[in-house]
Amino acid sequence: MKHIFRIAFLILLFANPEYLCAQNLRSVLEKAPNQEAFWSVTVRDQKGYILEQFNSEKVIIPASNQKLVTTAALLDHFGADFQFETVIYGNGNLIDGIWDGDLIIVGSGDPSISGDLYNKDRFHVFGQFYEQLAKAGIKQITGDLIADVSLFDKQVYPKGWDWYDFSFYYGVQISPLSFNNNAVDLEVFAEGNIGDTPRIAWFPDNTDYVTFINKQVITHPNTEYDEYYRRELGGNTITLGSTLPQGYYEDESLSIYDPPKYFLYSFKNYLAEKAINISGDLKVSYEAMDTVETQRIASHRSKPFSELIEWTNKESDNFYTEMMTKTLSAQKSGGSGSFEDGISHIREFLFDMGLDTLHIQMNDASGMAGGNFNTTVNLSKLLVEMQSHPEFDAYYRSMSVAGIDGTLAHRMKGTPLYKNFKGKSGFVTGVRTLSGYMNTSSGKQVIVSIGTNNYISEKVRPIDSIHEKILMYLYNKY
Repeated sequence: MKHIFRIAFLILLFANPEYLCAQNLRSVLEKAPNQEAFWSVTVRDQKGYILEQFNSEKVIIPASNQKLVTTAALLDHFGADFQFETVIYGNGNLIDGIWDGDLIIVGSGDPSISGDLYNKDRFHVFGQFYEQLAKAGIKQITGDLIADVSLFDKQVYPKGWDWYDFSFYYGVQISPLSFNNNAVDLEVFAEGNIGDTPRIAWFPDNTDYVTFINKQVITHPNTEYDEYYRRELGGNTITLGSTLPQGYYEDESLSIYDPPKYFLYSFKNYLAEKAINISGDLKVSYEAMDTVETQRIASHRSKPFSELIEWTNKESDNFYTEMMTKTLSAQKSGGSGSFEDGISHIREFLFDMGLDTLHIQMNDASGMAGGNFNTTVNLSKLLVEMQSHPEFDAYYRSMSVAGIDGTLAHRMKGTPLYKNFKGKSGFVTGVRTLSGYMNTSSGKQVIVSIGTNNYISEKVRPIDSIHEKILMYLYNKY
């Protein structure tokens, strides 16, 4: 296998002679095509000594490298073994299979009530709830289905998120009781003739919780797909305006409005299909419900926190990040969790880890917001310090492996970097970042943080190419 890598590397060198010419970090950057961009690089050994640096103390927009900061703080507080528990309480009595009273579902902040960690079975948690209700002998419910969402405050978006993103899965509303990542999963089939409207379907089971206005058009097979999705602000009407080449298939997860009501609506429909009907209304309470005199009827525990963190970093999931940050706030401060308070606790953790928090600005936890700033010297220092943290194993496992999985699954294949870099990428418009741990040609491990800001290009591939040239230079040198 080593011989195969050496041959592939020689081919790479001959095809890209600039690898041979790289005398130092500066020369790599001077040959970068995007000279309008701002570059920052910090390279450390495992003990934290800086081996290479370029603009290392200048502030950059970290994009999703911010998740490295947030997930470190979350693991520090929750621990790898923590599990969210979502409980259904019954306020009433069971008489001949009829629950005469209300059911109260208390939101725990669990972001994983979806198929993400359950073999893509998006109804997995609902199924567990149903089985427990059925085992308790409940065949009908006369009262209301109530969502207790008092764990979080009423702010559903972090500071600095762009309204343009609110229609998509990466910009969903945040609620302590959430289903399917607070999104509907749309499928579009351009099966008809040119000029026709394509067929659509969506999960959950073509739910009428959302209304689609389908203005999409099937175009000639040689044309390009042009995406257009917009959900109205303050509602669940979604306009579809894409043009799709004939025969094209597209799927997209689109955000919904009012997540707790969406959870209740979807759960009620699921129970109805299982022959458990609810006669009452769907209600959302932002005040904590009194469950002292109620019965605990059903519950669900999430997968261990380490698995949620692994999903968060490998998939760069904004929703998971913000959900867990508000839960951090609720647990640390004792009230309704808020974005701002959660971030303040993350900053306290960073300060305790020895980072320069004067050069860290956080408007959200996930890195999508405008106004986030950090430095590569800080990001690399955090990666160094986490090596001695009790939860480092979970932290390290959460990162993508070059050429294998997560956001790095399609990068660095066919090079010596394959499987030898483990870390986190980041992207927002004009920003590309990459930080992580790299095994070099000598068998040593170095810690790298690269930030590219203010580049003018619609494509990230040219920037990724330079990032990988930097890594190759380091791989060979150390």
